[in-house]
Amino acid sequence: MITDVHSHLFRHSHDFDETFRAESARAHAGEVDLTVTWEEYAASAPEGTRTIVVGGKARRSGLWVEDKAVAAYVAERPDRLIGYLSLDPTQPGWQDELRYGHEELGLRGIKLMPMYAGFDPADERYEELYAYAERHGLPLLVHTGTTFVSAAPLAYAMPRHLDAVAIRHPELRMVLAHLSHPFEGECIAVIRKHPHVYADVSALHYRPFQLWHSLRLVQDYGVWDKLLFGSDYPFTTVDDSVEGLRRIARIPGIPGLDPLDADKVEEVIHREALPLLGLA
Repeated sequence: MITDVHSHLFRHSHDFDETFRAESARAHAGEVDLTVTWEEYAASAPEGTRTIVVGGKARRSGLWVEDKAVAAYVAERPDRLIGYLSLDPTQPGWQDELRYGHEELGLRGIKLMPMYAGFDPADERYEELYAYAERHGLPLLVHTGTTFVSAAPLAYAMPRHLDAVAIRHPELRMVLAHLSHPFEGECIAVIRKHPHVYADVSALHYRPFQLWHSLRLVQDYGVWDKLLFGSDYPFTTVDDSVEGLRRIARIPGIPGLDPLDADKVEEVIHREALPLLGLA
């Protein structure tokens, strides 16, 4: 069975402004249709895939998906879908949104987008957020690495910020999205240190050299067990992500270096992520 730890719910014009939509074409070649339907997602994933669904809140970047929409979407297929609430802690009322999303809507994790929202995730003013998540067993999915949004500061996308959070909250489960590309080395340094901090491999397969290089670093540092599978749907699909990983695993390597361990790549694809995140 496959667990997709990183998929999105977007309702197109309901959830983001024209600038976000236009700039999303930079994600990879060509404009992406960001409207999500269950039927299209399911058709592009193996039968039985379990999926974590997030929205996203970042007023600075023109993105705002209501948690109610995510809760309604996952409630239609509770055997397949797990919903996360989203927070933009630069906006007033985020504490109420946190409690409402968790206690009233029953959402089971938190999506943060520090660079999109424009905040330093290591800032101690957000201790209430992390303490609540740690206390209630809510894993975090945190965007790290690059973006297509021109207003989003790269300074807040660095994985080193989550190292500080993990030191203060050692029982808090966190996933650093996209292996923090192009800052994979720093991401690997963080996930290797902390037992409950992981990275996902979402939205990487369409940059094949970079993905091969990233997984070579993973192999060299011995952190295959800290990688989780994710798609970043609708920017790409589960099926395309699986095939992309397998294609990279088939590369024979370069002279003087061993190839990637294909068995370890398969383990990433099929890793049972939910128990690791406290969601089993």
